[in-house]
Amino acid sequence: MRNLIKKKDRLNFEALKSHNKSKAIASISKQQNPFDLLRIFYEGAVSGAAAGVVVEAALYPIDTIKTRLQAVRGGGQIILKGLYSGLAGNLVGVLPASAIFVGVYEPTKRKLLDSFPENLSALAHLIAGAIGGAASSIVRVPTEVVKQRMQTGQFSSAPDAVRLIVAKEGFRGLYAGYGSFLLRDLPFDAIQFCLYEQLRMGYKLAAKRDLKDSENAMIGAFAGAITGAITTPLDVIKTRLMVQGSAKQYEGILHCVKTIARDEGASTLFKGIGPRVLWIGIGGSIFFGVLERTKKLVAAKQPVD
Repeated sequence: MRNLIKKKDRLNFEALKSHNKSKAIASISKQQNPFDLLRIFYEGAVSGAAAGVVVEAALYPIDTIKTRLQAVRGGGQIILKGLYSGLAGNLVGVLPASAIFVGVYEPTKRKLLDSFPENLSALAHLIAGAIGGAASSIVRVPTEVVKQRMQTGQFSSAPDAVRLIVAKEGFRGLYAGYGSFLLRDLPFDAIQFCLYEQLRMGYKLAAKRDLKDSENAMIGAFAGAITGAITTPLDVIKTRLMVQGSAKQYEGILHCVKTIARDEGASTLFKGIGPRVLWIGIGGSIFFGVLERTKKLVAAKQPVD
């Protein structure tokens, strides 16, 4: 009997030792090495670049109409010619900007999700979205300034736009409206990606399987449309500050809001909401659909350890 007890104790000890060893191995594996993060950055950058370029090329005319609606003052009429004006130059900026955004977002999200409790996953997605937006703004703001000046007919080509903006306004002219851009895009990026990730997680739990491309696209469309509607006033302010050029009609964000509300009415802050929601809703569908598909394709080509 005593021998049986000793044998049982020895087996329990071995099992406990094995369990502790497994925990130690799991703890070590959870700590991602720098190469894992570089791989995640690479996959995100390639996927983001592909998704950004496809969306921009497909939906540029809707974006042009939205910009012209927001830029026109009072009862002015918008022009429906040249809806692809500035597309080529814009794609040159969109590709690296989208690559930087998703490339920074993915590893940041992974690190935050590993660090935060499971019930704070939404906060991890919010912060990662904002950090990705801030990192990509270095490229996105000059791209946006040139694009919107061309959309409103101020310049005929991207090189001319860059040269003349720098000549008249200095290098800072390429970053006109930078504060309003961050005011719009950091909340936008944070909310859109948080909504998308949370809805996707919930859908996957309910479906108990990986999602199809069409389902990712549907969730992306919903997240984009909601976020686009909420942030329209911030987009109007950003557009006015970016297209004003050297005239400097507005002295800053608060002055812009007060001037618009006084001269044109507070409803002007929601100008272009229809095209914006349509553009970002469809854009979200295409972006997230292409993003998830490209991530799978790029991951599949990576060597397995």
